[in-house]
Amino acid sequence: MSVSIYDVFVPTTNRVFANMLVFLKKAETFAAAKKIDVGVLLNSRLAPDMLPLIKQVQIASDTVKAAAGRLSGTEIPSYADTEATLPELEARLAKTLEFINAIPAEKFAGSESRDIVLPRRSGDVQMKGLIYLLNFVLPNLYFHATTLYAILRHNGVEVGKNDFLGKLD
Repeated sequence: MSVSIYDVFVPTTNRVFANMLVFLKKAETFAAAKKIDVGVLLNSRLAPDMLPLIKQVQIASDTVKAAAGRLSGTEIPSYADTEATLPELEARLAKTLEFINAIPAEKFAGSESRDIVLPRRSGDVQMKGLIYLLNFVLPNLYFHATTLYAILRHNGVEVGKNDFLGKLD
């Protein structure tokens, strides 16, 4: 049995983003119940030199849409980083999912050996599609989802391991 880039990337992203949406909904409920300014959550971070919650969601979105574009040979959409509310962050995740789910699986065919150029501040990094997915995209996706989870948990939002894992099916 072979597993394609599409089979690994698209369902995994759908699952992780669905779980991130659960975190954000729980944050909305928490802020309303505790009468907390939601801006406190949106701008929270785990350490002073760390990016806030808003950026964690934006970067997860950017990582995924760029990967979908690079791996499928599809133009990568540009999103302005203007989200300032939980519903706006939820909409960004939904918009990102719409983009990746609209790309036909066939466009990912052969992308495991496609040459990928990853722009970095220190200079471009070149790698094959499979290495890009496994060593950059998925670790980044999980990092930012985990950080979102940890920021909310640290602030008292009742999210747990089952929220992070989601429905096991």
